[in-house]
Amino acid sequence: MVVEKEDSVTSGEVEGTDEEQVELSLRPQSLDQYLGQKRVKKEMAVYIKAAKQRDEALDHVLLYGPPGLGKTTLAFVIANELGVNLKSTSGPAIEKAGDLVALLSDLDPGDVLFIDEIHRLPKPIEEVLYSAMEDFYVDIVIGEGETTHAVHVPLPPFTLIGATTLAGQLSAPLRDRFGIVEHMQYYTIDELEQIIERSSEVFHTAIAPEAAIELARRSRGTPRVANRLLKRVRDFAEVKGEDMISLETTTHALKQLQVDDEGLDQTDRKILRTMIESYGGGPVGIRTLAANVGEDMETIEALYEPYLLQHGFILLTPRGRVATEKAYLQLGLPIPNED
Repeated sequence: MVVEKEDSVTSGEVEGTDEEQVELSLRPQSLDQYLGQKRVKKEMAVYIKAAKQRDEALDHVLLYGPPGLGKTTLAFVIANELGVNLKSTSGPAIEKAGDLVALLSDLDPGDVLFIDEIHRLPKPIEEVLYSAMEDFYVDIVIGEGETTHAVHVPLPPFTLIGATTLAGQLSAPLRDRFGIVEHMQYYTIDELEQIIERSSEVFHTAIAPEAAIELARRSRGTPRVANRLLKRVRDFAEVKGEDMISLETTTHALKQLQVDDEGLDQTDRKILRTMIESYGGGPVGIRTLAANVGEDMETIEALYEPYLLQHGFILLTPRGRVATEKAYLQLGLPIPNED
């Protein structure tokens, strides 16, 4: 069954619950409003302008990087900048070729089809997508036995935007059909501070500058985490009766949420502690680590490992993951003697 969401991004009409409206209001509508990812924005602005000047559909776009960096938001922004509609689904939701054909056939010329978790597309569906992306048609086989026959379905020119946290799991034939490939990077503290300040305005909540900086420092370089933490800190401030979220309340709330000064949460520390206390700091294989921590391998590889790697808490070796001295220090554990 296809889980589909159609967004007429040029209409500006928003329906749904108050919570949904708040989430949508957090989402920027243009590249100028989209904070961070400066290189990606600069390149996309050129590609979008060129496509509009030629009156052509934008080339297919692949966005990859850790979760929460704004891949879905950027897809909406791209559609909005192009002045076209966007249809959204996910790889696991497309179960059979007919689901994909139904989505593609419903597009108008130039529209955007956004597929999240595109690395999880079933292989038969992926193969149907090849001709759709290259030549804007699909051939599907319908019927059974003697009634089996192929049907040629022409498609309007469209733009496929695929998002993935695990680009390495994409097949080479699918990856090669994307003309634009963009790597989403972690955000800087300054960029996250701007996002937190903007979000606090949407929430109608004032926040002290030093509190915004502290939240930014602990947000794992990720806007999604920043907004989630802001919501929870806001709860603490409101219960306390503060008109403005203070640094003191922010620090207290983050302590209660078990988010440390490096942005590590309970699961991060469990991963590191397991590596150190159960396996002498490593090397540890991902399967062994997942079994000990109680998380599936894909979650560790996509959600936790990139941040731990980039911030120097673990290293990848041919034999597995190894905890660094920084990990020992962060957990307050003695660094083993190398002698």
